[in-house]
Amino acid sequence: MYPAIQAQRHPERPAFIMAGAGTATSYRDLDMRSNRLAHLLRAQGLRQRDHYCVFMENNGHYIVANAAGERSGLYYTCINSFLTAQELAYIVGNSDSRVLITSRAKRDVAAQAMALCPKVRLGLIVDAPSDGMFINLDEACEAYPDTPINDEWLGTPMLYSSGTTGRPKGVLRPLPDNPPREPLSLFHFLAKLWRYREDMVYLSPAPLYHSAPQAAVSLCVRSGGTAIIMEHFDPERKRSANPSFISPLKLRTSRLGNQPRRRDEHGSTADATLPGAGGGVSGLWPEGQRMGAGQRHAHARAGELVRACGALAGTA
Repeated sequence: MYPAIQAQRHPERPAFIMAGAGTATSYRDLDMRSNRLAHLLRAQGLRQRDHYCVFMENNGHYIVANAAGERSGLYYTCINSFLTAQELAYIVGNSDSRVLITSRAKRDVAAQAMALCPKVRLGLIVDAPSDGMFINLDEACEAYPDTPINDEWLGTPMLYSSGTTGRPKGVLRPLPDNPPREPLSLFHFLAKLWRYREDMVYLSPAPLYHSAPQAAVSLCVRSGGTAIIMEHFDPERKRSANPSFISPLKLRTSRLGNQPRRRDEHGSTADATLPGAGGGVSGLWPEGQRMGAGQRHAHARAGELVRACGALAGTA
């Protein structure tokens, strides 16, 4: 989630829009806000390959919290927002995180976990005033410049498994000494596979602590698209975009077997990308192969989603 390149090319373009609130954050604003947070993290002593955690629901601060780590060489761990205090404390401690970013909705659980995490030196809260344990993130960042830190390095998520076979396990990708504009080679592969492009509008209805939605939104931002982020999944809200779900399938709304396809029937020729929960795509629908009723219905539903969010993003 490195916004600097697109902030230079398209400063006023929305980097992301919160679907429920309808609030848009431009590439310029995302760049400035993530720079301030990167300065704050450096001021807390976090250096290249150090760790911090993000524990909150989908909201307008989530992407900023990720982008700051991606431009400062840090590992940032996005944690399941439904965990208990003990479960949260384990991941915070196991990841050696020294900063925890949370929200008003998750404050009580985060506060209980903080008491069990002596290595955490700073707690930040995004939508509530400062108190004895947490400092409001915007207030904490006010004193810092909105320009890049002097020692920018590529950062990356360190995400954890669900722990169904025991304790959650962190996936620590090796971090090369790349500048943040040069992502890991994996992301070049995914960007080509999932057809990311500069003018795309991407719908993400899933929690951003999951690896697939997190990677998908990150690629959208790097590519210069606009991500529509749903605060929570609501099947009644349809937005036209390239939707991302936690299901290992890729649908193309332009392929409907031998059936005639009309633009007004299915809305768009854009792809609907459904990456798996592990961040990968299991396969593509084979060329020329007829679909059954279930597949046709899925394509039609994807078309409904693809039809709508462009208006919200100003591209329809």
